[in-house]
Amino acid sequence: MHDTAMKYGETFFKTYLKDARDSIIVDIGSQDVNGSLRSVATPGNQYIGVDFICAKGVDIVIQDPYALPFDNESVDVVVSSSCFEHSEFFWLLFNEALRILKPHGILYINAPSNGAFHRYPVDCWRFYPDSGIALQNWGRRSGYNCALLESFTGIRDEGGWNDFVAVFIKDTMFADHYQGKIQNSLTTFTNGRVNNSELISNLT
Repeated sequence: MHDTAMKYGETFFKTYLKDARDSIIVDIGSQDVNGSLRSVATPGNQYIGVDFICAKGVDIVIQDPYALPFDNESVDVVVSSSCFEHSEFFWLLFNEALRILKPHGILYINAPSNGAFHRYPVDCWRFYPDSGIALQNWGRRSGYNCALLESFTGIRDEGGWNDFVAVFIKDTMFADHYQGKIQNSLTTFTNGRVNNSELISNLT
């Protein structure tokens, strides 16, 4: 995991889950490669890592990424960092994350907005400023009342990546439960969006 991916993941937990206790957190693509979000997750919660192989950071090995081994509405938080670009059909993975989330549950995605080709085992996608709204609209078209709480593009650091970061709520009726935003604690980012606003903000 590159440096900024870890930084934004840690800021996500501090912003959205600083008071969380006894929550179930599922990490999609959890293998510890130069670090893992598990190391910066809010303590006092159940953290479950899923990935394709048995490795450090992986609690459950899955065969099909589009059929996660969790019941409907059984999970409080889903996180996925540096994984969606490797999913051939990431929109189906997005729906699986929504399926397992409780109505008040939140989904954190960090995926590259640029960067070198890097197979694991494939490298298919990059995510741009409208990707969060597109995923929100796809989720709604699929029958979920989801909403994009925020998205932005991070500024590259030593790792050479600009991260696209987005946070979603499973059911928009719970959106007001999450007033804090990752963007509020950053000094630089581009293409920032927040729920129910068409404004695009840039701090560079």
